Amino acid sequence: MEMELTQNFLRGKNPCAMGYRWFVRNNLSGGDYQNAMDTQVAAGRVEDARWLLQNFGSTHAVLELEHLEADNLVFAGTVIVHGDVRVTGQLLVGRSLQVGAGIRAGKIEVGEDIHSGSAIFCEELLQAGGSIKAAWSVETEGDIHAQELRTGWELRCRGNVQIKDSIHIGREVEVQGGLACGKSLRAGGSIAVQGLLDVGHGMAAGDHIDGGNHIQAGWGIKSLGDIRAACSIRSGETLQADGDIATGEGYGVFAGLNVQMQAWPDCAWVHAARKPSSLMSGHWMASPP
Repeated sequence: MEMELTQNFLRGKNPCAMGYRWFVRNNLSGGDYQNAMDTQVAAGRVEDARWLLQNFGSTHAVLELEHLEADNLVFAGTVIVHGDVRVTGQLLVGRSLQVGAGIRAGKIEVGEDIHSGSAIFCEELLQAGGSIKAAWSVETEGDIHAQELRTGWELRCRGNVQIKDSIHIGREVEVQGGLACGKSLRAGGSIAVQGLLDVGHGMAAGDHIDGGNHIQAGWGIKSLGDIRAACSIRSGETLQADGDIATGEGYGVFAGLNVQMQAWPDCAWVHAARKPSSLMSGHWMASPP
């Protein structure tokens, strides 16, 4: 069912005066909600279309295409593309974005899930209200926000990564800003984060873990290489590395922060190639359990 926009309905949302005058002048009153956004985008008024989407919400409409190539797209429902997506500016979708091949856009904001059968490249923000899943890699120049993030290959982000649930990356993780994850972080390769690396549950890497700030996890941290931080390393339970565990000068290594001290030998042991000189808490084990 199409949503009809009226002048009174629109005024009730307190639009900006300029945008409202343009809406009235172009006779969009009484028309279809999606048609109004299409008209705004075609006229280069993408922010007005964004405002409509934010204030009037998503619809159950479906746009299905073989390929998508556009300067900008604002669609209130679900977008299904069997091939590639190439949007030089903003790609705003009220519900989900399902793409059989790759996605390349300036900015991507989706109300629900983003699924790509290949790679996702984004020049600015990459945001989903649900999950972001790419069969290949995810690379962004800006921030990433989502409920969950999964890639078959690498994750490379020049901004900050904020994920409410879990992150599962098939290969390497490279983040220039900070990375915050509400649940678990797993990577098949190395994890390198220049800012704060903060994981609510456990963290595991198939290679080194490097942090330009603090590295902290509510549960355990496991690396098949080194664990190195410019500041402190903090784990709520165990801490394990096949290589070395090292912090910046004057900072400590803390394990078992969420475990009673008498339970450290079972739940907060620390193992590495050498005992960390700055080990402050946890039960050191020369041999892995």
